[in-house]
Amino acid sequence: MDVLACLKRVPDTGAKIVLTDDQQSIDTAHLGFTMSPHEECAVEEAVQLTEDGDGEATALTLGPEDAAEQVRTALAMQADEGVVLETDGSEWGARNTAQAIADWVDAREEGFDLLLFGNESADSSNYQVGVRVAEALGLPSVTGIKDLEVEDDTVVAKREVAGGSEVYELPQPAVVTVKEGLNTPRYASMRARMQARKQSVETATPERTSEPGLEKIRLEAPEEEEGRAEILGDGPDAVPAVMDVLEELEVL
Repeated sequence: MDVLACLKRVPDTGAKIVLTDDQQSIDTAHLGFTMSPHEECAVEEAVQLTEDGDGEATALTLGPEDAAEQVRTALAMQADEGVVLETDGSEWGARNTAQAIADWVDAREEGFDLLLFGNESADSSNYQVGVRVAEALGLPSVTGIKDLEVEDDTVVAKREVAGGSEVYELPQPAVVTVKEGLNTPRYASMRARMQARKQSVETATPERTSEPGLEKIRLEAPEEEEGRAEILGDGPDAVPAVMDVLEELEVL
């Protein structure tokens, strides 16, 4: 089977976000980038489903030229092909992003049996791209999945709910958005990363098909809370104070 895993270039998880002076974007001068954790699981699942040699795993992203770095990470994780739908770096929004991906998939001579997306990206968390792609392509879809199996031409997906799970059966081709915990993504070794740098990455220039539905006024960074540390003592002399704190917390 052929599987497409879609990913997004996002700031490193836990990185300190600094805004530009006009509050219209993030200052990326000293910021590292990665792919969203959910999407790492999507790439890993695509590789696992195709590593028996029956089909290929393709990793795709929409973003600036530098987003090829995240696609090459997917290649280092043993994805077979990489694609960048190259933009000028401006924010496209879920509607335009989904339409660009759907147009690229629709234009291929050979389709995909399964399209995997992260349940939501680590930056905007809008939960929309996967279901919008499914709608544009007329494919069945299910979201929030943490267990996935393929049986013949059927995709069996499980979503965790309180007290159990919901089980869905979808005919191929289908769209599934997955969550962290679906699997354990493999570590891309330095050797694999070096080899991935030598692989060719397909590029295409998508066309923005619609105007943004929302107008961005400004970005605001959350206020930082200053932590406070209290030194209880030095060496054995600190033991009584530590015991008092543990008793106060009802640990003892």
